[in-house]
Amino acid sequence: MKKEYDFTNAEQGKFYRPLNELVIPIYLDDDIKSSFVDKMENTKDFSLNTIINSLLKQDIEIYKKLA
Repeated sequence: MKKEYDFTNAEQGKFYRPLNELVIPIYLDDDIKSSFVDKMENTKDFSLNTIINSLLKQDIEIYKKLA
């Protein structure tokens, strides 16, 4: 490491990202992923992301009703 660093042209917050803007990758188990892909393969506009999000939203609603 250098003894001193020059930060005269530094830009504060250049790489900062608020937590609500972070995209968190979620990795599905192979058997779960293949199950969805097999069932929805012939569906128009198939989007695994849309399907999983829809299921999670339904689960959240069920949880809210039970809580």
